[in-house]
Amino acid sequence: MKKLILSLAIISASMSVYSQGCIAVRSMSTANGNPSGSAFMKAGEFQFSTNFRKLHSYKHFVGKVEQPHRVEQKTEVINDSYNFDFGLTYAVSSRLSFTLNVPLSYNDRSSLYEHYGNGTPAGSNPRFHTQSQGVGDMRLSASYWLINPTTAPKGNIAIGVGIKAPTGNANVQDEFHRLDKDKKEYIQIKAVDQSMQLGDSGWGQSIEMQGYLSAFKKAQLYFNGFYLFSPKELNKATGFSVPDQFGARVGMTYALFPKKNIAVSLGGRLEGLPAVDAIGGSLGARRPGYIVSVEPGIIWSGHKSSFLVAVPYAVVRDRIPTWTVTGFREGDAAFADYFISATYAYRF
Repeated sequence: MKKLILSLAIISASMSVYSQGCIAVRSMSTANGNPSGSAFMKAGEFQFSTNFRKLHSYKHFVGKVEQPHRVEQKTEVINDSYNFDFGLTYAVSSRLSFTLNVPLSYNDRSSLYEHYGNGTPAGSNPRFHTQSQGVGDMRLSASYWLINPTTAPKGNIAIGVGIKAPTGNANVQDEFHRLDKDKKEYIQIKAVDQSMQLGDSGWGQSIEMQGYLSAFKKAQLYFNGFYLFSPKELNKATGFSVPDQFGARVGMTYALFPKKNIAVSLGGRLEGLPAVDAIGGSLGARRPGYIVSVEPGIIWSGHKSSFLVAVPYAVVRDRIPTWTVTGFREGDAAFADYFISATYAYRF
């Protein structure tokens, strides 16, 4: 029972972050524990995991205030994202492990102002689409449990560090529909929106933490979080900023049907990017902001495999002001109401 509950808690501690509509939060994972079978990996073991995530964003916010007229007037920006994150973990010991994560995504964005703009021809349908697809920025991370797992069945903390490499295309381009001075249409090839770019062009360094604590019979508390430092200031090819990003989760798992290895989880989730980076400059186009979500989930854990489905639902969406050399400036961004996340893991 203790192994099952602990395993379920660590499953819930796994975390991937992707673009939240117009808020360009890149794919990122926290320090990796073991989400399958027994509570922890043994020396020499491998674990493969994949996370699928889908979201549909269309509701615009300035600060925390929704702009419902955008949907009513059909001027909203719509982002549809389908993301996979593939991970391979190797355990050097029961306390130390290394993980390589490779993100893969497909993004579709439709809007009015990014194409014809205010010069829309009468009777036309100006909503056009741009897309991006491919491999994103890969990450290599290390995680270390502070207490020997064999002597800490009721609580433990893991700390981690990671490196993000600029392997994703940071200058994805597509066709934009324009009008010349005579109102004649032409096609312009340019960079797609920053929320759709597969990478940000910069190296990043992360600090990460996760942990668990027994609450009462059949239940475990969990928490995890990360902060990604991005020292590079600007992607000169696009003019987009290379921002820091952050994420955190806290909640509880409960072994609902222990004999069938089924548990449920409920927690809170925070993710976003700041207006000002902790290291380096903060110039360039960016949409800073954050999302707070309530995150219910259901988990199945077998001997070697585990499966988790979660549906975080946004309760706070805040498009914070952008920092500029002349001061902070308000802006808007589109957010999703919720997204669907499914994670599968297999140990060998």
